[in-house]
Amino acid sequence: MALARVVLNSGRHLDLTELRFSSTYGGMPDGYPCKPVNELKIKGLLSSADQASPATPVHLVQPAREYPDQYAGAFGPVEMLPPVACVGTFRSTPLDPNLYGSHLTVVWFQSSAWVPSGCDAESGLREVAWEELACDYEL
Repeated sequence: MALARVVLNSGRHLDLTELRFSSTYGGMPDGYPCKPVNELKIKGLLSSADQASPATPVHLVQPAREYPDQYAGAFGPVEMLPPVACVGTFRSTPLDPNLYGSHLTVVWFQSSAWVPSGCDAESGLREVAWEELACDYEL
């Protein structure tokens, strides 16, 4: 049973089968949000998604980045990502009709902790090129 169904801009329906939320900057060590910190956060999310399901490809939806009008510190200017990091596993109909289905794990960021559904998902999530990124699986 799916947690939600997301409709891509292409019209393909995806079933969300697993979803993990985390605070983008929760537990951040001393410092401030900047490009090096953000790249480490993204790398960690991608790595944990890959380790959780090595047979499923992983894709990052490039997050929006904000640069508030503040002075740069030792690590460069302040760079803010949306506050909620999401890792979701999606399943859909197969790419090859001889197989059972297709799947893809997607990492994205959003402004609040809400489950994407229908056409109300973040625009970057709805633009995922499923046919290029997902892979088929058998039972």
